[in-house]
Amino acid sequence: MAWYDESIFYHIYPLGLLDAPKENKYDGITHRLPALSPWIEHIKSIGCNAIYIGPLFESEGHGYETTDYKKLDSRLGDNKDLKDFVKKCHKAGIRVIFDGVFNHTGRNFFAFKDIKEHRENSRYRDWYCNVNFYGNNEYNDGFSYDNWGGYNLLVKLNQRNPEVRDYICDVIRFWVNEFDVDGIRLDAADVLDFDFMKALRATANEVKPDFWLMGEVIHGDYTRWVNENTLHSVTNYNLHKALYSGHNDHNYFEIAHTVKRLYDMGGNRPDGLKLYNFADNHDVERIYTRLTNKAHMIPLHILLYTLPGIPSIYYGSEFAIEGKKEKFSDASLRPAINLDDHKDDIRSNPVTSLIARLGQIRQKTAALSYGEYRELVLTNRQYAFLRRSQDGYCLVAVNNDDNDRPMSLPAEGYDSFTGLLSGETINAQNGQINVNVRGNSGDIWVPAGSFDKTIIKVTKAKKQPDKEIKTDKTVHIPEPEKNADSDRDKSLQTPSESVNLPENKDIPVNGAKSPDNRDGSYEDGIIKGLQEAVLARMEKNGPITDQMRRDVENNVYHDSLINWIKSF
Repeated sequence: MAWYDESIFYHIYPLGLLDAPKENKYDGITHRLPALSPWIEHIKSIGCNAIYIGPLFESEGHGYETTDYKKLDSRLGDNKDLKDFVKKCHKAGIRVIFDGVFNHTGRNFFAFKDIKEHRENSRYRDWYCNVNFYGNNEYNDGFSYDNWGGYNLLVKLNQRNPEVRDYICDVIRFWVNEFDVDGIRLDAADVLDFDFMKALRATANEVKPDFWLMGEVIHGDYTRWVNENTLHSVTNYNLHKALYSGHNDHNYFEIAHTVKRLYDMGGNRPDGLKLYNFADNHDVERIYTRLTNKAHMIPLHILLYTLPGIPSIYYGSEFAIEGKKEKFSDASLRPAINLDDHKDDIRSNPVTSLIARLGQIRQKTAALSYGEYRELVLTNRQYAFLRRSQDGYCLVAVNNDDNDRPMSLPAEGYDSFTGLLSGETINAQNGQINVNVRGNSGDIWVPAGSFDKTIIKVTKAKKQPDKEIKTDKTVHIPEPEKNADSDRDKSLQTPSESVNLPENKDIPVNGAKSPDNRDGSYEDGIIKGLQEAVLARMEKNGPITDQMRRDVENNVYHDSLINWIKSF
């Protein structure tokens, strides 16, 4: 067991959160990073115990065109600021991983500048891929080179060059020695050379016990990257897409199918591949914006925290902020946020309250970190599964319908169960517990008496107007109530009488129509979502041309997504 096996990540894009200028003018140091100190306590208060922060190092603009791997971006501060931040996080019991942008550099990186100056005579000419002194580019360099995603701003490193490999491995050693970092998220890991990643893994094993390598991978067989020779984990874009579309389309079949396929990839591991699960990040729309029915924030986050994998919250999404993808800018996805504007959100905002409680539950329920997964109930609007480990047993049930739905779940020999979100205790009958799952909600059921009672203790909210999670028909979220038995938070239980929809109709998994009767198969929906993710990843570096879009749609860089998805 390693620290990351029990982690709940908080993802920070610092240049956005701290309102740094979009362009680095290299005109001095501005100490913005110390302003993150109050966020450490907030991050801890919502149950997160690890931070993924980046990009951090000197760059030209958005942070992914690195110009100095050993110097904090001057728009954020200096190396002492970063060292102090990591030290404060560690003191609070929070691990920290950095963004490692090792596939490409910016044009102001020392090696590329040397090529511009000395051309064929540069000792760094082989540090980059396919440098051609008979070509040219839009910068009129008098030579051409391979780039990332069609952007010459991002010059592709030659990872098969031993000097490049050794240099990057030394950067990792420097980050550990200088900042005491606990791991690295590898940017664009899906295009990194595999031998290069093996060298990074060897370095990770050397520098620090349980040093974690997590890679950004959009699609493919994740076991190509997640294994004992390369990375510990990758970004779970498959689940990301399934989470929002499975709720928008009232199609839990998509989520369950995705989970089972990914879980089976883990082979004999009871807890699966330990993929990095997320509802949104700095490259895709905020989940609150993505969801058609905002009340689905509740069951979606219950799944995020209880399905196999390592959950992550993107900064600000715990407040249910909006963030729509724009054609030529990701600024709305990476906003500056004043924490003082949200200082009471754990008590007054039902989404923040839910996420904080889920964080606490996850930390104190070992089965959610280490337990096997088994599907129990599946319709297009209801979904239940168990997580079971040597240290515990829990049942999870969610409902994306506006009406309450009963479910029968296996008691496995236990006499009674308590819902960790509702606080309700139910006795088993004939080897089953019969639960009522509220509309647009869910619960986590554990054997009564087997849990730390503090995880269902609720602090009563201040008197104030009700927080609303808006849908086509507004659903009011009442403030916490007390009953005769105990304090139980009702703030995230949507009253079934608030909305009325037609009775639930099961949807064929591979039907010709999607749940809202739009044309398109289940598989086509997954493929479209993956293509959107690829385009979103490219868009963060600049405008997408028609040719780039056609390349993604035609899969010119990868095997057909259709054949890939049908191979399972």
